[in-house]
Amino acid sequence: MDLMNRVCRPMLDRSVIVFIDDILIYSRSEGDHACHIREVLEILRREKLYAKFSKCAFWLREVQFLGHVISPEDIMVDPAKVEAVMKWSPPKTPTEVRSFLGLAGYYRRFIQDFSRIATPLTKLTRKETKYDWGPTQVQAFDELKKRLTEAPILTLPDSNEDMVVYSDASYLGLGCVLMQRGKVIAYASRQLKTHEANYPTHDLELAAVVFALKIWRHYLYGVKCTIYTDHKSLKYFFEQKDLNMRQRRWLELLKDYDCEILHHPGKASVVADALSRKTEHSAIWIKSYSLVITPDFLNELKDAQKEGLKEENVGFERIFGQVKNLEENECGVKIRFGRM
Repeated sequence: MDLMNRVCRPMLDRSVIVFIDDILIYSRSEGDHACHIREVLEILRREKLYAKFSKCAFWLREVQFLGHVISPEDIMVDPAKVEAVMKWSPPKTPTEVRSFLGLAGYYRRFIQDFSRIATPLTKLTRKETKYDWGPTQVQAFDELKKRLTEAPILTLPDSNEDMVVYSDASYLGLGCVLMQRGKVIAYASRQLKTHEANYPTHDLELAAVVFALKIWRHYLYGVKCTIYTDHKSLKYFFEQKDLNMRQRRWLELLKDYDCEILHHPGKASVVADALSRKTEHSAIWIKSYSLVITPDFLNELKDAQKEGLKEENVGFERIFGQVKNLEENECGVKIRFGRM
């Protein structure tokens, strides 16, 4: 891998990604891509390195790489990897738990509240802890597999666009969501450290903001960023005069970024979850349900739609434009593209 990095150094992280002996070439346009392919091939020829033609693929609009499926706009979990997780039998030893968490944790950017869900399992991996596989651990194990099956399609970031971060904290852990243009780029979460459990609410919420800035520094540094938190006092953090040493240290870190902290009423996770769910069903795990629709249910649904579709109740002009295009089925229920 060191050889490949040295050989491809001029193009690394500009148009080429190297992992051991795999080379991924990416470009913004077809013209640039032709130049980048030619440049890589010339480097390989000059260094007398050979690529087996049958293992090469050129001019792909979608590529599978390191367990992900990457397209020009989106990134998603490789269905083959998800299928392997779904077939994973319940672990019987701490080592098997670590193996499962290692694989599931590789896709933690796709799983909201990963740290909170995995807590019962991570406790089993601690030294001098009795291995007790009970209902709580089974629920966490099944929930992680379910979340991976329903993993959202994440969008790829654009360095020319502003970033939005939603952060949240509780005495169970820290969580945040990175978004751009109303679409989720990544989720992140972690459990609280021992000393953080003693933080006051203000500092705990601020710790979530700092956690987001640190873990996504490569996305946020040098880019205008808006951070939303449900803790109102953080909005005035830059104007506070009396700060403790920890807050002063965090203030210096925040000053490295072009960021603004705003108050967002309610939990940011609700917004992120609603925006990130993909519309199509997973090809490898489709569950079917039967639902008996009664006249009372239809009447309640129509009343709810009528109230919800009033102009004053529709939050965004973009959505209201779609409301005007709704159709009505034979039961009088509003539908769009054949769906309620």
